[in-house]
Amino acid sequence: METVGPDRYGDPVPVIEAHALTKTYGELNAVDGIDFEVAPGESFGLLGPNGAGKSTAMRMIGGTSLRTSGTLLVNGLDPEVHGPEVRASLGVVPQTDNLDPELKARDNLLMYGRYFGLPYSYLRPKAAELLEFAQLTDKANEKVDNLSGGMKRRLTIARSLINDPSVLLLDEPTTGLDPQARHILWDRLFRLKETGVTLIVTTHFMDEAEQLCDRLVVMDHGRIVAEGSPASLIRQYSTREVLELRFGSERNAALVDRLRGFATRIEALPDRVLLYTEDGEETLAAVRHDGLEPVTSLVRRSSLEDVFLRLTGRSLVE
Repeated sequence: METVGPDRYGDPVPVIEAHALTKTYGELNAVDGIDFEVAPGESFGLLGPNGAGKSTAMRMIGGTSLRTSGTLLVNGLDPEVHGPEVRASLGVVPQTDNLDPELKARDNLLMYGRYFGLPYSYLRPKAAELLEFAQLTDKANEKVDNLSGGMKRRLTIARSLINDPSVLLLDEPTTGLDPQARHILWDRLFRLKETGVTLIVTTHFMDEAEQLCDRLVVMDHGRIVAEGSPASLIRQYSTREVLELRFGSERNAALVDRLRGFATRIEALPDRVLLYTEDGEETLAAVRHDGLEPVTSLVRRSSLEDVFLRLTGRSLVE
């Protein structure tokens, strides 16, 4: 399905527009007045700890949860008013695979396509095309129960594309997969993006967000606390490099004050001390020159995970 075309000034109309979007459950503000837009063909990420509101936002986009207030448009339509039309333009990849285990891989695609009222004359060649895209052609006649976790995940993505959606909603797309399967899945998603499909992704893997997302928002307690490209967020909220020092669990916290002058920001964890700095090797040399010799040291580039933990905290959210 085609997305809404450019406006009268020639700029592309956003595929998704949310303004003051709110969802409450009693006294709980699951989504608390958020604003964001997603451009056609963009890969857009929703990041946040458990309970941040990202899955609730996804359900409102998909038209399966009613908003409490605010406005929301998907391809120019309100999903609460034009639910069937909006859902026809979406592909949905849930966090947990919900394939029919008794059916063969090809039959899962065919049966799902029938829910959209699509004829078999369209579905048979489309299913073959999607099985090839998902690298599952040789598994077309295998029952789902016989497929590996990575194969099931690729089949779920293939199924979500049966109606030729313009927007693909992916909720934790690589949860439970090994590194090889994750990279294969990333490649399939890159290929989709190259064809113009808009991707909306929630993930707990920061490396995945850096790989997949052109732009993202970080949510916490129902609100957006940061927005931008992965690179711009790292520049804004972190330093170029991070120096990790381990002095031993008894000494780490005790040395924080002495180390404070060596870095832009310092963070003491139970097992190590993090020094946020522009040049990790130079900072390490200065620390040693001051007479401090860590048990181990590591210089690495700042990552989106550093940004995420700074914005949302390190405490476990249940």
